[in-house]
Amino acid sequence: MQLHKRFTADQVKALLQGYCQGVMERQAVVEILGIGKTRFFALLEEYRQDPEHFSLVYERRSPKRLTHRVERALEKELREEKGLIDDPELPITTYNYSALRDRLKEQGMKVALSTLIERAKEKGCYQDRPRRATHDREVLTSSIGALIQHDASHHRWSPYTKERWVLITSLDDFSRRLLYADFHEQESSWAHIRAAETVVRRFGIPLQYYVDSLRVFRFVQGRDSFWRKQVLQTDEADPQWRQVMRVLGVDVIYALSPQAKGKIERPYRWLQDRIVRTCAREKLTRIDEVRAVLRHEVDRYNNHQVHSTTEEVPVIRFQKAQREGNSLLRPFAVPFPYSLPKDVFCLREKRMVNGYRRISLANHDIVVPGVPLREQVDVHCIPDIVRRVMEVRIWWRGSMVQSQNYPLKEFPRVHF
Repeated sequence: MQLHKRFTADQVKALLQGYCQGVMERQAVVEILGIGKTRFFALLEEYRQDPEHFSLVYERRSPKRLTHRVERALEKELREEKGLIDDPELPITTYNYSALRDRLKEQGMKVALSTLIERAKEKGCYQDRPRRATHDREVLTSSIGALIQHDASHHRWSPYTKERWVLITSLDDFSRRLLYADFHEQESSWAHIRAAETVVRRFGIPLQYYVDSLRVFRFVQGRDSFWRKQVLQTDEADPQWRQVMRVLGVDVIYALSPQAKGKIERPYRWLQDRIVRTCAREKLTRIDEVRAVLRHEVDRYNNHQVHSTTEEVPVIRFQKAQREGNSLLRPFAVPFPYSLPKDVFCLREKRMVNGYRRISLANHDIVVPGVPLREQVDVHCIPDIVRRVMEVRIWWRGSMVQSQNYPLKEFPRVHF
């Protein structure tokens, strides 16, 4: 029997609202309504678009032919899509018909996905889907904060700029929620440290981070050669980002291949598709303009998109886990002996106090009062990119003995 003959619109709305609020599972709603997965998500999309006017009443109509205006707009979008894919410098290589359908919808033109694909085949704007290799090394978690997948993507994000920007993201493995996403002009240890600081201070300290073997995260020694004497083995050097994780008490897991980081790679592809296409359509050239596009797409991904694996909206799944106490996130507190967060999230160096009770740092002689000669001190460097200042804080045996500010340009070896 048809759905509208068994339930009222208010009854179905109540069930869908319960699912959106995280108090009901999809399977329970499906069983109550007696519908399949496809019908459920169709109802859910209709409800989210206009909850107040949600209705089960529909009219049977024969499909209409596309108007000349829609056909022209569709062909224009397909040609632009093909131009983006054919550009070897842009990070998209496949067609995204769902994004194309959304763009047409924004222009007031509703076209079925099957119709889009049919027109794409007719106009030579279609690719067969490549057969993907099977991958069984998947990380599984059962709580938020158990694992944060962290990565960076370096691309030319708009066809109207020659610059390449780095997108850094952090994804909670259990909920698939993007906890951090931002563009940086250059990839650096400091950019990744600031990303970690944003996640930790907003959400809490996770149990583990999952990263690749990029030099920012890990020192990997290559093989010996006849010409080079090996000095340091893999992981014997301690990158700046890794030192921050150690202070926070966060374990780090290293992926051995790009395929092993599939959960973070899929959101990257999704963001790349949407961002590059929007930048091309709106002719964006500045990083702050592209950041606005990124924020819009992250909001769509986190708050409105049902994840294909979890079958839940990431934010709803994250918040539900928080309410149920299913979280391994620890509240952030500045660890002893430090008193300020900037002594945790900083760049670290070690220096030896010389015979004049000074240390040398970036061609600066800094006085360190109260520290015996030939003692080693910990140097914390905190860049302020906006004010172009480098704050240097020197610690010895659990106490800060000196603090100085210097122009940032006087530290040329440090990249931000």
